[in-house]
Amino acid sequence: MNKLRYITAGESHGKALIGILEGIPSGLSLSVEDIDRDLLRRQAGYGRGGRMKIESDHAEILSGVRWGKTIGSPISLMIENRDWENWIDAMSTLKRHEVSIKPVTRARPGHADLPGAIKYDHHDIRNILERSSARETAMRVGLGAVAKKFLAEFNITIGSFVIRIGTKGIPNNMGRAPSMNDYAADDEELLKIFEQAEKSPVRCPDANASRMMKKLIDKAIRQKNSLGGIFEVFVTNVPVGLGSHIQWDRRLDGRLAHAIMSIQAIKGVEIGPGFKISRRPGSEVMDEIFYTPPSPSPAKGGLRVFSRSERNKTGFYRKTNNSGGIEGGMTNGMPIVLRAAMKPIPTQSRPLRSVDIVTKKSVQAAYERSDTCAVPAAGVIGEAMVALTVADAFLEKLGGDSMKEVKCNYKSYISYIQKF
Repeated sequence: MNKLRYITAGESHGKALIGILEGIPSGLSLSVEDIDRDLLRRQAGYGRGGRMKIESDHAEILSGVRWGKTIGSPISLMIENRDWENWIDAMSTLKRHEVSIKPVTRARPGHADLPGAIKYDHHDIRNILERSSARETAMRVGLGAVAKKFLAEFNITIGSFVIRIGTKGIPNNMGRAPSMNDYAADDEELLKIFEQAEKSPVRCPDANASRMMKKLIDKAIRQKNSLGGIFEVFVTNVPVGLGSHIQWDRRLDGRLAHAIMSIQAIKGVEIGPGFKISRRPGSEVMDEIFYTPPSPSPAKGGLRVFSRSERNKTGFYRKTNNSGGIEGGMTNGMPIVLRAAMKPIPTQSRPLRSVDIVTKKSVQAAYERSDTCAVPAAGVIGEAMVALTVADAFLEKLGGDSMKEVKCNYKSYISYIQKF
């Protein structure tokens, strides 16, 4: 059984971030441009801080790729921290540089600072904040871009957009007729919404809402405050049967929730309109099942693209997607749709009250360079984590050590689904 495994290493102001991804089959075309595209998207977004003016993230592929194609061995990536040159002594591995910078002892509320210092027996909080920083997510985005490239070979697309920043958000249904299905559109509509969102500085598909969000961020900057929000991640053209109901840790909705909740500052996740449907009777929120006899098979050698309109003409389908594409821990053929709530970034340029972990005296919390709002970037990170999770479930179901083998298995499985 194939299994994607990945791990990251590196500190926020260290020399570089390192990532290792194991399990991508051989024969996948891959270049640094495929990765850098998403790294650039992560750095963008209205409300980002000074760090983004310093860094210009670029991935270097260290292993696992030869002559533009994966070879089946672990893929390792490196993203250098350009700010490292200002921290060479402060983040040195050598003991002689130990007193080159004053220790951080004022814990920031809402961060890993205090629990991390206690857990790892550190009296310099920099040993915690350097790794707990969201800078680490640059590598997650890099590894997620590889997973996206793999899934794209099967016409599976992953995107995201911002729903709300602070008190300003898009209207329900984004202009569609009111229904319980306002959290999930069909494949084509989701892709159109995503395309529109990519033109917005806050990655919101609604132009009026984007303007209001920007004004709110400007106000937060003036007040030296920070803002959170909500973003949506979707996956289109997903085949039925990824994940499983047979064990708790194989349920895809649980795995996706875990992946999204692992992103710094994320405090809530829902699959489809999860919280909303909890207030409605079951007869109004279940996605009824319909069936139409299968249409003719595609041309020999082609990979079938299951758009929403095609699903409505072929085999089992649903007219709504209140389950967010997952039932019983498995994909049901509809788009996967989930939303995540991000808390305001804890670091405040107008510091909150805290305690010095050494003197135990009341102090103002330490300030580290930070963003006012990172919700647009969080959506891109969400895409990466969803891509890695879905790619893992895809390989778990279909397997294969080479792209040729995986595509053969995929075609056979799609044919099986059409004939079921």
